[in-house]
Amino acid sequence: MKFKVDRAPLLRALSHVNGVAEKRNTIPILANVLLEHDGETLRLTATDMEIAVVEEIPSTATRAGAVTIPAAVLFEIVRKLPDGAEIEFNQESAEEPLHLRAGRYATSLNVLPVDDFPAMVAGDLPHHFTIQAGELRTLIDRTRFAMSNEETRYYLNGIYLHVVLEEKKNYLRAVATDGHRLAKVDTEAPLGIKSMPGIIVPRKTVTEVRKLLDNDSADVEVALSETRIQFRIGSILLTSKLVDGTFPEYSRVIPQNNSRILRVSKQDLAAAVGRVAAISQERSRPIKLTVTKNHLTLSAISPDQGIAQEELDENSVTYNSDEVEIGFQARYLTDITDQIDAEAEFALADSSSPTLIRDTEQPAVLYVLMPIRV
Repeated sequence: MKFKVDRAPLLRALSHVNGVAEKRNTIPILANVLLEHDGETLRLTATDMEIAVVEEIPSTATRAGAVTIPAAVLFEIVRKLPDGAEIEFNQESAEEPLHLRAGRYATSLNVLPVDDFPAMVAGDLPHHFTIQAGELRTLIDRTRFAMSNEETRYYLNGIYLHVVLEEKKNYLRAVATDGHRLAKVDTEAPLGIKSMPGIIVPRKTVTEVRKLLDNDSADVEVALSETRIQFRIGSILLTSKLVDGTFPEYSRVIPQNNSRILRVSKQDLAAAVGRVAAISQERSRPIKLTVTKNHLTLSAISPDQGIAQEELDENSVTYNSDEVEIGFQARYLTDITDQIDAEAEFALADSSSPTLIRDTEQPAVLYVLMPIRV
């Protein structure tokens, strides 16, 4: 094969497929990207047998063909080439290396047989809907921080997507939890989604799909079954297996009667948490919140570093209930405040019960945070 391609579209496509290619090299061919040229279009494919991504970009060829080369190596080469470079690929026969040239730079890359590159079959995908990229990005960004990474609870290692009916209206809901915190986000259900089964989209798939959601107004075509999901965004097609498990009844952990309402400036709270937590290098970094009338005190104790404390007053805080002391892991609290735009609302019960946290400007978003003893 022999073809030329501009650096910019090739780099963008490689940034998408490189994350899917298997880095551990347990099966060498899975670390490669498949380049296929039909004379007018260059198609790049990568897979780890759980996810497959295919992207097409315009390119001119004098000799069509296909080849597989290491995805990470090609990505690094193209990334370090100058802007505006035109890259020429040339392979005289299937047994020879692939030669790459751009200006005065030239290299040869070892290949693996195209016939060894696995094909990931999506199968029948009976459920279809279209959602705007901006809406899908919101579902992902507001929940993915709460996904678990514990292999023993694999059914929590992803985002649970399902349809709910509330007040005679259907919503597409995304939920993630690791047992310590929970994130729940709703968006208006797209057309055709009513019969969709509840599915768990794996952590890696969530990460790779998120990379593709640059244009808010772009349409994302989604097709799925109970075992596979497929996203089409322009010239990119991502297919993934789903988590084979049952997501827990998350509604049981969402408190319904927390009556003590604390409202606090997100910016002031986040800054105070960061400063108070700075004294401790422990992974958990517990922080105690003491809430009194229109007043919030944050404090932390480190056996090695000492004590830190900061107070927020009525300029940042609104609270008119009984005094409450409650502890949270600083990192978990920060993960939630990072998702809030202006003001956070904490619905508290007592020092040992789950706390409900909302963004006062985003009613479709809800968080639950479990307290810890401090």
